[in-house]
Amino acid sequence: MNMLEQAHQSQSSALRFEQLATNLSELYVNHHRWLVKLLSRKLSCPHSAADIAQDTFVKLLGKSAPIQIQEPRAYLTTIAHGLMVNHIRRRDLEREYLNILSALPASEQPSTESKMIIIETIHQIDMMLEGLPSKARNAYLLLQLEGLSYAEIASQLGVTTRSVTNYIAKAALHCAVFKKNHQK
Repeated sequence: MNMLEQAHQSQSSALRFEQLATNLSELYVNHHRWLVKLLSRKLSCPHSAADIAQDTFVKLLGKSAPIQIQEPRAYLTTIAHGLMVNHIRRRDLEREYLNILSALPASEQPSTESKMIIIETIHQIDMMLEGLPSKARNAYLLLQLEGLSYAEIASQLGVTTRSVTNYIAKAALHCAVFKKNHQK
């Protein structure tokens, strides 16, 4: 690529970025307050609502092409809904883990740092298994966390051992693809 082509490509990228920033800025100014109010009603927590609204616009900032949106509120609602579902799932997982810990004697309680590391690990596992059918996810967790045999898993899930084999294979492939796509 010669210098003239590089300069043109650089100028074109700068124009696309400028257009994207302008569109996003307008979208933010016109709809941010509305989105925070909507999320506050759904979550009953203005702080979480503000965080999710902000994350919605950050997600838009990651788009590489200029935003051409016909129905901005519907578009923002769709993005915010996905983020809200993830937030609620994370909160519920954390609450469940902390409830389990509260039943332990004080001498067996992990340190605050260990709790945070475990909670983050639980969230990562949840993200990795997201999208799997429930039986495949449950079979994989029973194998990995409980150490059950395929026959024991089949009995617990009410399916055949062959089905368990298929579930485990599907889950293992799903996890491998997730890891590959999310390597740092």
